[in-house]
Amino acid sequence: MRCPKCGNLEDKVIDSRASEDGGVIRRRRECLNCGTRFTTYEEIHREQLRVQKRDGSFQDFDRAKLVGGIQKACGKRPISTEQIEALAERVINELENEFGKEIPSREIGERLMRYLRELDEVAYVRFASVYRQFRDTGEFIREIQNLGKK
Repeated sequence: MRCPKCGNLEDKVIDSRASEDGGVIRRRRECLNCGTRFTTYEEIHREQLRVQKRDGSFQDFDRAKLVGGIQKACGKRPISTEQIEALAERVINELENEFGKEIPSREIGERLMRYLRELDEVAYVRFASVYRQFRDTGEFIREIQNLGKK
């Protein structure tokens, strides 16, 4: 791995941890040149997944986009990077097993909302408000009331 500070290729692994489902390994590394510590993630290389958009067109699946959406929803919440990575991996694995290489975008959003609801209700409402395109505060209130009922 290249050090993000000095660019050196020599480092040592300080700690390794697998995600809950074992799909991702988090490694803490230390540069042997400058001593900077940094984190890397290892995951299984998959064949390129494609997402079928609502209009029927296709685009390549972007894991970083999925993780970014989860991170935005979970911002300033007590949710670790490991939990976010594990959630993304769980969603990807399930969808890949169920749909193969072509995944409907609707399924990605619905599955992610279901798991965010279990993980953190505030993150769920944040994600749902963007995904379902809430137009006013009334829609927020209805969604929060539905959370209380379940």
